[in-house]
Amino acid sequence: MHHAEADEILLLAPLGQTVARIHSDMKGAVLDMPFKHYAAKDADELTQKVLGWRLPLSGLRYWVLALPAPKSVFDIEHDANGQVMLLGQDGWLIRYTRYAAQTSDSLPLRIALQRDGLEIQLLIDEWEI
Repeated sequence: MHHAEADEILLLAPLGQTVARIHSDMKGAVLDMPFKHYAAKDADELTQKVLGWRLPLSGLRYWVLALPAPKSVFDIEHDANGQVMLLGQDGWLIRYTRYAAQTSDSLPLRIALQRDGLEIQLLIDEWEI
């Protein structure tokens, strides 16, 4: 969930159980797991420290909308409908595998992010803009 002032991300196990919750705002970021609480200045640093990999939250807020993050070089590929199929930015390869509809202005529902042997699957249940 993204708001102008804060972000919240739930990390789920393969069977859908919540493993951790990350909350990030201007004050910093916290990661809560059962019986554990971690804090850092931002989500990138926090996830590197706790999980061993960086969650690209600064780019993610754009990537979920099928947009490249500003101020960073990117490569992009569109399909015949004008939808983004692939986006490469900041060392991440982002694949858009499902959209809400087949129109060029439709929002993605399924996104796969890959970098350095790590793959993150994003499943979007509902868009509220």
